[in-house]
Amino acid sequence: MIESPQFMDSKSTAALLALPEYIRRAQEGDSESFAKVYDMYFLQVYRYTAFRVPSEAAEDLVADIFVKAWEKLHTYKSRKNVPFAAWLFRIARHTVIDSYRTHRGFEELPETIVDMDIFNKANTKLERDDMLKIVNSGLDDLPERYREILLLSYMAELPHSEIARVLRMTEGAVRILKHRALKKLETVLPDNIKEYRTAYSV
Repeated sequence: MIESPQFMDSKSTAALLALPEYIRRAQEGDSESFAKVYDMYFLQVYRYTAFRVPSEAAEDLVADIFVKAWEKLHTYKSRKNVPFAAWLFRIARHTVIDSYRTHRGFEELPETIVDMDIFNKANTKLERDDMLKIVNSGLDDLPERYREILLLSYMAELPHSEIARVLRMTEGAVRILKHRALKKLETVLPDNIKEYRTAYSV
């Protein structure tokens, strides 16, 4: 079982500034530096993964993602202007996709997540817990590309520029698809959840 990092709920400015050095040392084989990288990104990767697979499989899949990241770390080159988070979530995305192929009948599943801070970067006027209820209730009915963008935005907390890197599309396309995804999400919500949307919209 994965041990959750002690300070995994946010990345401090100091830690972000130190990230390039942690990566450089990890690329030289320093496992302690990679552990710091793990601590910084565990929660984002776990949230993203737990919304894609059954909960009993999520921890093992997260472990696989970080093992692959460690094994492939030598291929990451910051000078190519690819943010590390975008590089890591490409690995996460492909690992999840591979798990579907390996486990026949293994269906994508939106999990109910108790942590009400998941949407602390939501850019709407919805209350954060209301956004959680909305996504939980309607995510499974969205097209795959819409679901992917919402997960990367709200679960992984990636900015549009990094989502564009992960999905290999333009940042403008990400913004458009995210807007459409949120609109589509509203159409598949049960009436009692839609009331929350109306209450907090302008």
